[in-house]
Amino acid sequence: MRFVTWLLTYAAGLAVAAQLLDGIWFDGPISGQAEVEEKIVPLLLVALILGLVSTFVEPVIKLLSLPFILLTLGLLLLVINALMLLLTARLAEAFGLGFHVDGFFSALVGAVVVTLVGWGVRTALPARD
Repeated sequence: MRFVTWLLTYAAGLAVAAQLLDGIWFDGPISGQAEVEEKIVPLLLVALILGLVSTFVEPVIKLLSLPFILLTLGLLLLVINALMLLLTARLAEAFGLGFHVDGFFSALVGAVVVTLVGWGVRTALPARD
C-alpha cells in the first residue's frame, strides 16, 4: 500500500505541474477523455522514474553537495530538485514516454509544484499507525 501511495503522490504532482506550466508536458491530446486514456500510463511510468531517481540518485547528490547546501542555507536543494526533474525527463525521453521539461526554469518551478502537491497529498491522507 505504501508503494501505491508513493506512486500516486508523485503522479499527482507531475500531473499538476504539467497542467499548470507550459514548460512541462506530455505528448498526446490536450483535453477530454482521450487525454486521460492516453496519458495515464505514461504519467504513472514517469512518476515511477521520478520516485526511483529521488530514492537512489538524489541522496547521493545531496551528500556530495552537503557543504554547498549548508553554505547556501538550503537553497541549493531547489536546484538539486530541478536537476532531478530534468534527469527524469531525459530518462522518460530515452524510454519514449513522451514527457518533456523545457529548460531549467520550468524544471525549477515544476520541482516546487511537485513538492508542494506531494506535501498536500501526504497531509490529506490519514496518519498510519
